[in-house]
Amino acid sequence: MRISFTEHPASVGESYFGHLFSALSFCGKMTIALLACLTHAFLPFLCEKTGSVMITRLMDDMVHNRDKRFVPANEDIAEKSKAA
Repeated sequence: MRISFTEHPASVGESYFGHLFSALSFCGKMTIALLACLTHAFLPFLCEKTGSVMITRLMDDMVHNRDKRFVPANEDIAEKSKAA
């Protein structure tokens, strides 16, 4: 098994440290969403939409709004084979 600290970050168009800080940022946001959901579980009149709004924003940041200029290597290869 080969371990590469740069393979996955490069596959999403980030450096190792860029990916590290991005992942830590998402971790912090998920922790806040978790606390909002936990609060809502015990006190349903609080944080009624906070968790779902934060999760939707995280999904947008992680997947939908990713840099559109970057094409992962496997998609680039598939596009080249279609053009041939």
